[in-house]
Amino acid sequence: MSVSQQVFLRDAMRRLNLTRDVFAVRIGVKRRALDTWLLPEGSQEARNMPEVVSRFVTEIVENEALLEKYAQSAQSGPLRDRISYNGKHQLLSVDQFTRESVEELFRIADQMQPIARRQKVSRVLEGAVLGNLFFEASTRTRVSFGAAFCRLGGSVCDTTGFTFSSMAKGESIYDTSRVMSGYVDALVIRHPERGSVAEFADATNIPVINGGDGAGEHPSQALLDLYTILTEFSRLGKLLDGAHIAMVGDLKYGRTVHSLIKLLALYRDLKFTLVAPKGLEMPDYILEQAGKRGHVIEQTSSLEQGLVGADVVYATRVQKERFADEQLEGYTADFQVNKAIVDRCGRSDAIIMHPLPRDSREGAHDLGVDLNHDPRLAIFRQADNGIPVRMAIFAVLLGVEGLVQHSLRDVTWSPPSHIGPDDSVFHGID
Repeated sequence: MSVSQQVFLRDAMRRLNLTRDVFAVRIGVKRRALDTWLLPEGSQEARNMPEVVSRFVTEIVENEALLEKYAQSAQSGPLRDRISYNGKHQLLSVDQFTRESVEELFRIADQMQPIARRQKVSRVLEGAVLGNLFFEASTRTRVSFGAAFCRLGGSVCDTTGFTFSSMAKGESIYDTSRVMSGYVDALVIRHPERGSVAEFADATNIPVINGGDGAGEHPSQALLDLYTILTEFSRLGKLLDGAHIAMVGDLKYGRTVHSLIKLLALYRDLKFTLVAPKGLEMPDYILEQAGKRGHVIEQTSSLEQGLVGADVVYATRVQKERFADEQLEGYTADFQVNKAIVDRCGRSDAIIMHPLPRDSREGAHDLGVDLNHDPRLAIFRQADNGIPVRMAIFAVLLGVEGLVQHSLRDVTWSPPSHIGPDDSVFHGID
């Protein structure tokens, strides 16, 4: 098998659109056995899948009649051509994706997992240089993009802020983009003005990735969020079709939720509950786009009401840096997603997410730190998923995704079996 059995099985379930329970029945095995085959390779509880099962699953997946019945057919041509922006291999908006193409990207992200987990290394981008142009302060997104590029063998040039940059001296976006394109092979750009990243992209033919443009979009964050939801649902034996998603907080300026709700809308029969204080509701144009696909959309200012029945609770912080004349009179402690309200109103198997950073200071109305040891809290698994997803984005845009599997070799250092102190407990490893 050219890919790990975990990637192989997750890909099969995703193609057939089956939960773990139904998939286990379909291939004639116990759910517990399937769970052990899907554990990370380094887990003590992980088990090898019998060869007869591997052959049987392969026959099912390769059966065109079954794929037509249980999955949507894939489009033809390289993925980077199918998600191109104005004919260029650039990622500026989630609107560039269909359900088929986003799930194809996730299959590539699955293949990146052994590299992201420090089990394998690849040098398919050796010699390539990434330019991180962040005209807003950033830690997580900037480092995540840089780490993803480096883990494929590339190198990174970072720049943050623009107080003393050439743009502060009057240089145009066009000039800056064209000059930087002569230095690097790909650009990740974050800018405080909505639509500005598209201006950078217009001035160059190299890959440009939107790392966040004001209150506009944050496509890579939405992709890793969706990847996290699908991964968590797979663990819980759920399908995303028919799920209930609650989004909480600043939905007006929160660009992560703008991109995420548009991606989620590619699935079927969803219910969205949007919980926001007055004046910070989701923009109408986003609601109209999601509503065209027939999803149920409810809006409320009551967190208790919004959490009831939700499969996913996605909390966001207030984007104070984007405010003009708005006041925060309606944003009180009642909007904090904490353990007490989740236990009282939420599902026992809900997934709690946040794009980070969260305000962990006492008195903040963000995501409560008392959830840190709750297995429903997925924020650190969510952040970890940024590496394989962004690796997949780079590989696709630079056209090397087909080379990764054959380039893998074992790491030469000794990485920890689990990154965080609570990871082993979550994965059932004592």
